[in-house]
Amino acid sequence: MPRYDIVFLDADNTLFDFDAAEHAALRLVLEERGYPATPETEALYLGFNRDLWSAFDRGEVTQEFLLVERFRLLTRALGGTDDPAAFNRDYLSHMAACSRLLPGAEALCRDLVRGGCRLALATNGVARVQHTRLAASPLSPWLEGVYISEELGAQKPQRAFFDRAFAGMGVRDKSRAVMVGDGLQSDIKGGIAAGIDTIWYNPGGLPPAPDALPTYTAADYGDVRRLILSGSRQTREEHLNP
Repeated sequence: MPRYDIVFLDADNTLFDFDAAEHAALRLVLEERGYPATPETEALYLGFNRDLWSAFDRGEVTQEFLLVERFRLLTRALGGTDDPAAFNRDYLSHMAACSRLLPGAEALCRDLVRGGCRLALATNGVARVQHTRLAASPLSPWLEGVYISEELGAQKPQRAFFDRAFAGMGVRDKSRAVMVGDGLQSDIKGGIAAGIDTIWYNPGGLPPAPDALPTYTAADYGDVRRLILSGSRQTREEHLNP
């Protein structure tokens, strides 16, 4: 019997290689518009994008605003006059086409389902991108639910996002559900506030944030698999301080 019956999985950098897709899509959309596809330009974009997504996670801006604003800021910094909405639209099209799974992601989902778990995708990503890349991936047969902030009208870490995902998956006993993701401020903080256990997928070995301490930390998919499928339950202290 698995430790958890229902597993909510983040998408970007948990199942999908978001960083690789982002790099490829940005290079393509910059080259199409005649901008230098250099590390310096990419660093500019990443800074704008990171700050705006952080503001989104805090509930300070809408997703619709941030998607366009990041390219308005980038265009202005590069001295261009491109329409930021069109810039974003083309970038998202490339993102969907360039997406690929992280190595081992399909096997993880398969093993969890075969081990008795029900899986759901829980993401703050753009709905069009998420559906396109999910359809092109082998994950769909393993997922019972797909919960995307743009479609739910709420985003992680908001409680409303998790309440709607719980309702969709029929969560009755929260002790039997878990959120797995790489985002401390979205996945982990949201899962904690919603009253479920959390597994921080942290292959980079980053330090935890004091305001978002996960129930467990996983360095790789092997850890995720063991934590979910093991019938015993460690305390947070036992895992974080072995």
